Amino acid sequence: MPSAGFNGLRVLAFESRYADEIAALIKRQGGHPIVAPAVREVPLEPDAEIRAFVTGLVDGRFDVVIFLTGVGVRVLAALAATVVGRDRWTAALGRVSTVARGPKPAAALRELGVPVTLAIPEPNTWREILSALDSHAAALPLAGRRVAVQEYGESNPELLAGLEARGAIVTPVSVYQWALPDDPAPLEAAVRHLTAGDVRVVLFTSSIQLRHLFQVAARMRCQEPLRQALAGAVIASIGPTTSGELRKHGLAADLEPAHPKMGHLVKEAAARAAGLLEKKRAPTAPTAER
Repeated sequence: MPSAGFNGLRVLAFESRYADEIAALIKRQGGHPIVAPAVREVPLEPDAEIRAFVTGLVDGRFDVVIFLTGVGVRVLAALAATVVGRDRWTAALGRVSTVARGPKPAAALRELGVPVTLAIPEPNTWREILSALDSHAAALPLAGRRVAVQEYGESNPELLAGLEARGAIVTPVSVYQWALPDDPAPLEAAVRHLTAGDVRVVLFTSSIQLRHLFQVAARMRCQEPLRQALAGAVIASIGPTTSGELRKHGLAADLEPAHPKMGHLVKEAAARAAGLLEKKRAPTAPTAER
């Protein structure tokens, strides 16, 4: 039987790849899910830059590869297979040090039969990547070494700058980009649900979801009503990067889960939603005059 965690509240999420899974998790916690996919991942064609990286890795011109996403590992493997062949690609990866930003890229590398040299701990931000590399500097030095970074959606200047500051020769490798969904109707409906006050809990599992939500709201000319509506709802953020994006929009996350995973996010939001809503509804006490 579903728990009474959300107690029938409408819960809005923006997952694309895991839309069905997050809806099921919300239902299991007693909520009414509204899922508006916010992101489309568009693999890039193997252009000259990607081909140069793939052939360079096979030819031994890189020492370390940092993988930031599981999707990126798989997309890059598919692209590399068209350039040098799958076997040569996986063999080349086996000769370099591999860094996996969390369990998803680690799992994707294992699927390829490629060992992971260094796995980055939670919450898997660029800060943890640099900290983990610093902690393993003796076994995995960066100074003077050629480091490739598999990027996703957009570049991460803080990570690239941090690697360069440690003496690495850095090559960013973009293999897919983020775009709005082909059908914007669910996102437009989400904006209307929010501004009408129909949604009391909002779950963000990536920062790009928030940016795309506001991009659609801008087209609808209701950015400020959206911001006010979000401020009145319980906002659950998957982790520090997404919470940082919320702050850029003048908003604050009401909670981050103990672990940056979708299941933990839903479960902890369900457990705390009622109390957080009550706190938001409570009138602010007037400041005493002196």
